[in-house]
Amino acid sequence: MNNAPDGQASRYANDDEISLVDLAKILIRRWKLMAVTFLVIVLGALAYALLMERTYEYVSLYQVAEEGPGDGLEKPASVVAKTSNLYLGAETRQLLDDEGLESLPFVTSVSNPEDTLMVKLVSQAAEANAAVAESLHAKVLERIEQGQQAQFERRREALQRQLESTERSLELAKESTSPSAAELVASYSQRVADIQDRLAQLQEGQVVQTAVKSLKPTGTSRSLVMALAIVLGGMLAVMMAFLSQFAVAVRESFQEE
Repeated sequence: MNNAPDGQASRYANDDEISLVDLAKILIRRWKLMAVTFLVIVLGALAYALLMERTYEYVSLYQVAEEGPGDGLEKPASVVAKTSNLYLGAETRQLLDDEGLESLPFVTSVSNPEDTLMVKLVSQAAEANAAVAESLHAKVLERIEQGQQAQFERRREALQRQLESTERSLELAKESTSPSAAELVASYSQRVADIQDRLAQLQEGQVVQTAVKSLKPTGTSRSLVMALAIVLGGMLAVMMAFLSQFAVAVRESFQEE
């Protein structure tokens, strides 16, 4: 009577031991379930990849006005701050009203590429929203250009006034008979040359490009989705095979009892 429990325990202990051959047998027996699981995952991912809306990056660039080589009339960081806090919000609200939208289906960022005098606008939008992105970029660039042009005109007018004043002083110095007249003429002549040089170096800001579409889609690619689906499908197929075998073993155990 005492041997029955020991025999049953021994049988369960042997049942708990499993070899690589047993694992292979389980996979072979359940190959249909594995195939169905794998196909469901891969086909689902394929449908998602085909229906997934592809987004592109739309990039605009503006070169700020310069008062000298590599010296912006206004710091690009200041232009970025104005654009982010003043122009972008106002133009977005106006565009929403014009298009009858509650919100834009994309986000636009403003930055200054390192070591440049440019302002960069970037929007990641679907092809269906390309026209909206282009319209927003054009309006924001127009606001930037208006601000830069106003600063350019003010700076040029200020230099022009300085030049006229210095030229008048130069003429008076030339007509003067004082002992220091020659020194004044040389000084004013140098100042006139400097101001003329600064005027010549003034450059207006300009739009470099407007909402240029990236060559390749951004975000998760279809090939990556399919690669992940294949890996996940394989893992889940193996798991389903073992879970199915475990369920059968549990059912058989209840039947034996």
